[in-house]
Amino acid sequence: MIGCKGERFVVERHLKDRHFLMSNTPRIRKISSRPAQFLVDNIKLLPEGRVFDVAMGTGRNAVYLAKMGFNVEGVDISSKAVSDALELALKAGVAIRAETADLEAQYNIKRNSYDVIICFYYLQRSLIAQIKDGLKEGGVVVYETYIVDQAKFGRPKNSNYLLGHNELLDMFRDFRCLHYSEGIMEDRKAIASIVAEKV
Repeated sequence: MIGCKGERFVVERHLKDRHFLMSNTPRIRKISSRPAQFLVDNIKLLPEGRVFDVAMGTGRNAVYLAKMGFNVEGVDISSKAVSDALELALKAGVAIRAETADLEAQYNIKRNSYDVIICFYYLQRSLIAQIKDGLKEGGVVVYETYIVDQAKFGRPKNSNYLLGHNELLDMFRDFRCLHYSEGIMEDRKAIASIVAEKV
């Protein structure tokens, strides 16, 4: 644990349909509707308003935030994941906006538009500046993904998809850190997590 002061590893990805794959081998995925625990634990630190979910996957965090009263938008490369997210929202009785887009293909996050931007298990370092610019003053980023130690436990192993030690903290050094943790968590998962406010 470290005191205060991305490219998600795409676990599964189908090049044609943009679904998730593991090592180019199809496998059945269980879609979870449970939000990330780090998001749940820090919900009270988030200002009310408009949320953008980067690489939203099947929408578990987007739907959770919509249920908590936020106005949520999200994006993912997988059209199937976006469809699943919209279906999950419908079943939960909430509305979210979701689009299919490739974040690596000149995607632009709207500047000065969001009260909260979240990103879980996706690391595309070139997006960090856009995430910062996309937040309004006083807006909050919630970011969690794997660090280099994860390679000891399994996927991902490619350093392009792993944060260096303290890298996430350093990425948001110009923000006010509200909560930060980094290290090896239970069930052999090595992650860094931050909640930080744009000042």
